[in-house]
Amino acid sequence: MPTRNPVRALVVAFAAWKTFLLAIAVGSCVGVAYDTSASLALDGVGVGNSSTPTLVSRLTSWDAIYFTQIARRGYLFEQEWAFGSGLPIAIFYLGKVLTALGIETGGYLQPLVGILVANASHLLSVLVLYRLGQVVFRDARLALVAASLHIFSPAGLFLSAPYAESSFSLLSFTGHLLFAESCRNGRRPGSRDALILLAGISFGLATLFRSNGILNGVLFAWQFAQQLARPVRHPMAAIRSLLVLGIGGLCVAAGSIGPQLVAYWRFCSSAPEANLRPWCQSYLPSIYTFVQEHYWNVGFLRYWTFPNVPLFLLAAPMLYILTKSGLDQIVSSTVAHSGEATQVAGVLQSAATAQVLLALLAVTNYHVQVITRLSSGSPLWYLWLARRLSSRETSDGGKGVVRFMIMYAAIQGVLFASFLPPA
Repeated sequence: MPTRNPVRALVVAFAAWKTFLLAIAVGSCVGVAYDTSASLALDGVGVGNSSTPTLVSRLTSWDAIYFTQIARRGYLFEQEWAFGSGLPIAIFYLGKVLTALGIETGGYLQPLVGILVANASHLLSVLVLYRLGQVVFRDARLALVAASLHIFSPAGLFLSAPYAESSFSLLSFTGHLLFAESCRNGRRPGSRDALILLAGISFGLATLFRSNGILNGVLFAWQFAQQLARPVRHPMAAIRSLLVLGIGGLCVAAGSIGPQLVAYWRFCSSAPEANLRPWCQSYLPSIYTFVQEHYWNVGFLRYWTFPNVPLFLLAAPMLYILTKSGLDQIVSSTVAHSGEATQVAGVLQSAATAQVLLALLAVTNYHVQVITRLSSGSPLWYLWLARRLSSRETSDGGKGVVRFMIMYAAIQGVLFASFLPPA
């Protein structure tokens, strides 16, 4: 890949890969879809099956139906609260802008806007990861490799469909970049604090898109603990640093707590006690936890059934990559030679910890196959893989991972467009 203009190289590679995946999706659109939920949903707003572009309909599958329906008319059914509000809000307001500009969409506004948001977010997240790689590696070539790997993420068509993954990746990568940049502003405490707070806001917005964004709070908890452990030479500066980290952590939590408060107000605050939903009377009322357990059977070891063994096998490669790369970073014996490098290493270690926790939760609590697309929002493993590809001792293994990513994304594109597992 040419490096004289790395941004152009990334955009060209991105466009070529997207064209390839969408061609796979179009080629898979043969005959009547196995599931017609998307067409039926579009029928509900006056768009018949025959007038709906086939590709748009096929990309609006699985969870995308929920996201686009919520964007169209808000949360209507209790089970819909399993889906983060970030993407529906983005689709709703961007749709308003398009409508105000007089752009006609033929009635399938929400799916088209969702597809636009997904692809634009994916491209921007590639560019943000490139910048993050530059900060971490101080090596433009390694940064370019890491960013390129995100283009070929095994999440595949999930990063092109009306799903929250690409928007989550953009906000998560941005949060990590802002925090890493703050490490370079040690002599400018005002700039450093502003970057940390912006990182917290970015992570909080990411959590609005996907609930697992709350794991990014590990970064603030890690840095908070590190600050407490340091000798106190300047008490006011130490208090200020702790305060900024605490506020940043609260911003991350707000992305999860905010929607729960809205749901509590809607379902619990004014309802008669006899009509209260079970979760309203919990010690820590959470509609998200209740809906995931009640409607989607999500819970500790609930997915550990014999029929789900194939899905665990499908998830195994990404679970291994996430765990291996995370543990490698956590136990790394690399010695930093400057305060800035030490702090950047701390950002990577906290990202690694969050990544390992995500893999653990996927095995024990989630529908495990989703880990392949959830992994797209973790920057650490892309950086780890780029470094392995650059080393003669580990490049063969790294190339094997890349081959897996490309093959998996291509096969998954066929399955996704045909409404077949894994999702």
